[in-house]
Amino acid sequence: MDLLELREQIDVIDRQIVELYEQRMDISRQVAEYKISTGKKVLDKQREAEKLAKVRALAHNEFNSCGVGELFEQIIAMSRKLQYQLLTEKGSQGRLPFIGVDELETDKARVVFQGAEGAYSQAAMMQYFGNMVNSFHVDSFRDAMNAIEEGSADFAVLPIENSTAGIVNEIYDLLQEYENYIVGEQIIKIEHCLLGVPGGSLAEVRTVYSHPQSLMQSAKYLEQHDWKQISMQNNAFAARKVAEDGDRSQAAIAGEHAARVYGLQVLQRQVNHSGTNSTRFIIVTNQKIFRKDAKKVSICFEVPHESGSLYHMLSHFIYNHLNMTKIESRPIEDRNWEYRFFIDFEGNLADSAVKNALRGLREEARNMKILGNY
Repeated sequence: MDLLELREQIDVIDRQIVELYEQRMDISRQVAEYKISTGKKVLDKQREAEKLAKVRALAHNEFNSCGVGELFEQIIAMSRKLQYQLLTEKGSQGRLPFIGVDELETDKARVVFQGAEGAYSQAAMMQYFGNMVNSFHVDSFRDAMNAIEEGSADFAVLPIENSTAGIVNEIYDLLQEYENYIVGEQIIKIEHCLLGVPGGSLAEVRTVYSHPQSLMQSAKYLEQHDWKQISMQNNAFAARKVAEDGDRSQAAIAGEHAARVYGLQVLQRQVNHSGTNSTRFIIVTNQKIFRKDAKKVSICFEVPHESGSLYHMLSHFIYNHLNMTKIESRPIEDRNWEYRFFIDFEGNLADSAVKNALRGLREEARNMKILGNY
């Protein structure tokens, strides 16, 4: 046979496969209706494992057995997704424990941020809540999460990722640990300045203080000078130290906002080598709420330590036409080489596609948690 005839035969077989697939999905629809009426769960791991073993055994060689197994894993997964969709359409998706609101109540809110006066977190807070915000600051991210969990603050402003330094690992871990939820975000451009005592000059500088990441982001500039570099917990702490010491040989790398707060002089602007450096801050509260116009959902979950398990979780986004914008992983404490995945995707908790995807993830993943919709 020539190639054209072989392709024609494949086309005939493909049409038959499509017809059989549609017949199978029609039966899956009937199975879903039965499960809705009886309250049975969609996922039946034992039944699926038995089914995959049977179809693999029907193949005539090892290669085909592997291929048939992979094919039927997909077919069974599509059947499950159809059943989840039908459950959602029938109103059996279960209520999500989040309340939609038109606006966040921020007028009389008390807001906490980590660091000291003059920190980038404070600048982000003021951009989001306004300059007259009622706020206070704490030493650590955990202190900020405790403040909103206990009710001494209504909202916390926390940095979650920087465009050059990457994610803030501790924030991801705390989001999973605490029953606090993301309700907003604020992105600010990071422009590090070299700050000194009023009346001082670059020629007098001998020691520079800043956070390790800020020192790293300003490495190209600092390499041009023979200055001692000392790491601080926070840029604002560095600026405060320089202001309190009043020593012209000391300088801090921090934002211009810190210069205004501590009365320092800007000796050099934009000492960080990246002109596009930005940090994303999240607005967190202890209430399970989301704005009705929210467009991004953040979740986290664990997966079974099995081949293809993450792929099957991510397929829920593909099937429901949801655009996943970010995925990160963090090691799970006391479980070596196992990881928790953090995912951002576009959508709103009121959308049926989002409800359908979350239904599937809740059924099939381990410890799935909605971190917020904002």
